[in-house]
Amino acid sequence: MAESYQIRQVNLPDEYVSLVRLWGSVGPGIGISRSDDLIELEKKFRLDPDLFLVIEEKGQIIGSVIGGYDGRRGLIYHLAVAVEHQHRRLGDRMLKEIEARLRARGCIKAYLLVKQGNPTLERFYEEREWQSMDDIKIFGKNLL
Repeated sequence: MAESYQIRQVNLPDEYVSLVRLWGSVGPGIGISRSDDLIELEKKFRLDPDLFLVIEEKGQIIGSVIGGYDGRRGLIYHLAVAVEHQHRRLGDRMLKEIEARLRARGCIKAYLLVKQGNPTLERFYEEREWQSMDDIKIFGKNLL
C-alpha cells in the first residue's frame, strides 16, 4: 500500500502559522519561545533549508522536524507529530530522514534536546538508539 504522506521542506512564511499550531498542540514536549518567531525561523531556514522538514498529508501539515549542522555536530529539535497521527511511525520516519540528511552532509554525531519529565519521549529516542548524556548539563543564555 502506498504511503499517504509526503516529507518535504517547509514553505516559509506560508506555513508558519501551521507549524506554531502544531507545536502548541502536541503537549509539553515542545517549548515555543522567541527563537520560534517567524523572523528567527526564516534565518534558520536560509542556513539549512534541506534540514527544516514537514510531513504533509492531504494538504495538511501533520508533523515537523528541524535539524542543524555547524560543520562538526548536528542538532535535532522540534520533532513533532500531531496527536491524532501519532502511533503511525511518522515520528520515526521523520527522525530517520533528518538523520540521513545529516549523514549525507558528513555529520558523524548529533544531539537532540528532550524536556525534563517526558519519559514517553525519552523512550521514543532510546528505542531508536539515541543515548541520554547524563554527564553533560546544558546551559543557555539570551544574547538579545
